[in-house]
Amino acid sequence: MVQTLSLTALDDLPEKVARPLYERDRLSPGIVHFGVGNFHRAHQAVYLDELFNQGHGHDWAIVGAGVLKAERTGREKLAAQDYLTTVVEQDSGHMVARVTGAMIDFLEPGNAAAIIDRLADPSTRIVSLTITEGGYFIDPASGAFDPDNPAIRADAADMAAPNTVFGLILAGLMRRREAGLIPFTVMSCDNIPGNGHVTEDAVAGLAALFDPELARWVRDEVAFPNAMVDRITPATTDRERKILADAFGVGDSWPVFCEPFRQWVLEDHFPAGRPALEKVGVTFVDDVAPWELMKIRILNGGHAAIAYPAALMDIHFVHEAMEEPLIRGFLAKLEREEIIPVVPPVPDTDLDEYFALIERRFANPKIGDTIARLCLDGSNRQPKFILPTVADRLKAGESVAGLSLVSAFWCRYCEGTSDSGRQIPPNDASAERLKERALAARQDPNAFLAMADIFGNTGTSPFFAESFARNLRMIRDKGARGALQTYLAGGA
Repeated sequence: MVQTLSLTALDDLPEKVARPLYERDRLSPGIVHFGVGNFHRAHQAVYLDELFNQGHGHDWAIVGAGVLKAERTGREKLAAQDYLTTVVEQDSGHMVARVTGAMIDFLEPGNAAAIIDRLADPSTRIVSLTITEGGYFIDPASGAFDPDNPAIRADAADMAAPNTVFGLILAGLMRRREAGLIPFTVMSCDNIPGNGHVTEDAVAGLAALFDPELARWVRDEVAFPNAMVDRITPATTDRERKILADAFGVGDSWPVFCEPFRQWVLEDHFPAGRPALEKVGVTFVDDVAPWELMKIRILNGGHAAIAYPAALMDIHFVHEAMEEPLIRGFLAKLEREEIIPVVPPVPDTDLDEYFALIERRFANPKIGDTIARLCLDGSNRQPKFILPTVADRLKAGESVAGLSLVSAFWCRYCEGTSDSGRQIPPNDASAERLKERALAARQDPNAFLAMADIFGNTGTSPFFAESFARNLRMIRDKGARGALQTYLAGGA
């Protein structure tokens, strides 16, 4: 029998399904979160759920918020089950399910008035974000906030009804400033180097467009702690819903499946207060940068490295890619020879052991992470996960043979077909332009590198351009499999 998830049904769930040890009606809101997706519900919400289970922090419950119409579907699913989420952790020989209840409300996405009211409420002391790497209005080439983005300009012209996350946050801060309330802390949980600084630049940059004094106040008075977050969390499909129903007897329209591993390293800068997350494993430090750079380059860079050759070889799951000796060998050679050597030391961390952990996590056969997910949004991920490493190696005069092969695989992928001729659905906001440039690169590889908003100065490096062109020709001549074989044999 499958029990549909709801507050009234918690006591009827099978005994093997863990559930909140606290009374939900005793929680009160303290956090507004933008971007209520799978990662947030498997990460921040799980940490808070564990803290609440210990009897601490019951005034730090989450209220969801969003700006996209697509988020309304998720809100409806969660509202129908009283904002509960079933989180399933699994790897080989291990699968456990727990119902989490850290979220107590989810404001209607796009309802600016309701969201601003909640942000202005004195109980809101933290505003957190998981809006993906592409949601910060960053110029990929410079890494700086883009004040000329049409959405940002529209908000600056009408702050009474903003349509972006940063417009809403700024409107909430303005209301608090007018009321003499302490500003809430803005906490990014996205995979962006210096995510706190990036978020500050977005909020203050928007303010500067219409009120320079307000922009100065944001920079002087509002806290934007940097953070490193980590947990592999694939998208939810009917596959996951069926596994949950069959294995645990729970009917959840939007469960989250994830690996057991999780990590959160966070700068301790919360003037308005914070939950005692150190009690549940969050590491608070003065400077997140070493952990952040390690994770973004080794883990996220590793994902980007295996994604495109695997897609060209028609591999569906990430663990299947790791079972392919050519791809696993490519990842290991690239990490050890080009990526890890330019990752600065991290306190109390052996980088080789960290990479060995990453290999095991990628190879987890139970997680069901897909190659298609890793390929998503390459125009935002390449400049953050791959090209900074390229730039460091070029500056040091070191080889970029493997890294340029990653970019060449991405270029070939952007043509829209795998090596077998299978059509690859567009999965990038710039998909049309990427395909056009990738096809033009058949005759002139520089046509792809000339996208300065993505490649910046790296694309103009003769050393990188030559290596990229050579690798792109190799992929076209030999296919992804042959290119990997050649690279591993030392011929790239």
